[in-house]
Amino acid sequence: MSPLSRSLIAPPDLGPWPALGYVDSPLDRACHLRGEADALLGHKEAGFYLLGGELVALKGEGPVFDPLFDRAAAEAQGRGAPLFLGLAPGGAPRFAMGFDPGRREALEGEGLTVTDLRSIAVGGLVEARHLGPIACGKALYAWHGRHGFCANCGTASHIIDGGWRRDCPSCGAQHFPRTDPVVIMLTTAGDQCLLGRQPHFAPGMWSALAGFVEPGETIEEAVRRETLEEAGIATGAVRYLASQPWPFPMSLMIGCLAEAAGRDIVVDRNELEDARWFHRDEVALMLARTHPDGLFVPPPIAIAHHLVRSFVETADA
Repeated sequence: MSPLSRSLIAPPDLGPWPALGYVDSPLDRACHLRGEADALLGHKEAGFYLLGGELVALKGEGPVFDPLFDRAAAEAQGRGAPLFLGLAPGGAPRFAMGFDPGRREALEGEGLTVTDLRSIAVGGLVEARHLGPIACGKALYAWHGRHGFCANCGTASHIIDGGWRRDCPSCGAQHFPRTDPVVIMLTTAGDQCLLGRQPHFAPGMWSALAGFVEPGETIEEAVRRETLEEAGIATGAVRYLASQPWPFPMSLMIGCLAEAAGRDIVVDRNELEDARWFHRDEVALMLARTHPDGLFVPPPIAIAHHLVRSFVETADA
C-alpha cells in the first residue's frame, strides 16, 4: 500500500510501493545547537559527508558504501566551513563538508568512490537514512555558493550558526538559506494523464509538468498557470499528494494532481519538447518499463514517479 495514500492498492505487476528519494531524514536538526556548531566538531562520534557540487565521496567496497567520514579524514580531503546538519539518533553530530569537484580523480586514486547524488539514490549505493542529510548538505552548499555577498550592500558576508545564516559585517543584514518551491503536477482527464518531455530528458522518458511558484501565488494557482503556459491545458480542481526536497540545486517539489478542463494541447516549445495524453494502461507499462516503444517515466526516487503511479492505481477509486 502506498505510503502516500491509504486508498491506493498496488497492482501485482508493479510490486510494493517504492520509497521516495531524499525524504525521511533521521536527523534532529537541533536548531538550538547551531550556535555551538564549532564545539560539536570535536565530538568523538561526529560524522562528515563530503560533497563536491553534485558529487558525493564514499568509502568501502560496495555495493552499499559508507558516506560518513571522521573529522580528520574530512578535513584532509575537504575545504571550506563544515555545515551543521543536526544530530543522528543517539546524539552524534552530523556535518557536511565540501571538496573540489576537480579532485575527483585524486580522491578515487586514494581508494574512494566518487559519484553523483542522483546515482546514489537510484542505485541504492548508500543506506536510505543517509539520503536526506546528504541532500540537505548539498542544498546548503549550493545556497552558500551563490550567496557569498550581501544582497543588501554587496559586502562579503560570513557564515554563522553552523551554516544556517550569513551575516553582513557592513550593514548588519542577516541572510538565511532559501528553498525554492516548485509545483509538479499530473493533470488527468478520465483515463488519460498529461505528460511532457524536456530536451535534456533521456530518450524515451516522459514526466509530469513542473514549474516554480511565483511570488504572491498559491500552490493551486501555480499548478493552473504552469499547466496552461506549458501545454495550453486549463485545469480545475487541484489536490495535493506529497512533497519532496529536491537538491538540484535547492528546491522543494510540491506534488499535485489536477483535473483538466479540456484536452486540446498547445505546447510551449520554449519550455517543452513535446506533451501528449497517455492512457492509464500505457502509463502502467511505462512504470513497469515494459512499454513496447521503450517509453518510461522517472525512477522511483522522483516524485513524478509517485504521481504517475497514484494515477494508475486509482483507476477504480
